Amino acid sequence: MTTTATHSYTRVHTATHLTEVILGTIGDILADLGIYTGPLQAQWATNENAVKAWIAEGSLAMVVLECHPPTGPAKPVIEFPVAYTATGTGDAQFTTSRARLARFLAKLDRVPAGTTFGLVCTFNGTHSAQPGWSATTRASTTGLQGLTFGTIGTAPHASAGLRYYH
Repeated sequence: MTTTATHSYTRVHTATHLTEVILGTIGDILADLGIYTGPLQAQWATNENAVKAWIAEGSLAMVVLECHPPTGPAKPVIEFPVAYTATGTGDAQFTTSRARLARFLAKLDRVPAGTTFGLVCTFNGTHSAQPGWSATTRASTTGLQGLTFGTIGTAPHASAGLRYYH
């Protein structure tokens, strides 16, 4: 019984940590690009609760930040894939790579004035319904050049990465 309680406790902490890393990074990226973050702030609790629940249940495949310029297709598109481990014995630390994020922000292409954003989540299969979220399709990355920046956060049971399409 203790093992189960420890596993559940750690999984919830992992979900909380990775949610903070992902949503915090999204906020940093939007601010760096000069995109108005009011909608992100207004929906913070809704997004935080949903992403945290999906990571805790192991169903979240990735969070996708889509930047929508006034004309043309979504660009850039930034993916935050989540990878899970079965036992949680990998990294026993809760880490965030702020240095990696700083290097990433320095490489971002600028976006035109009036660019907006949207968040899309993809899943590994069945997932719980969460308030404020509904089914949608994500923007295509066809024709965009992709770069993988590696892991931005790790915790027992899961890690989050970052891929940039521009």
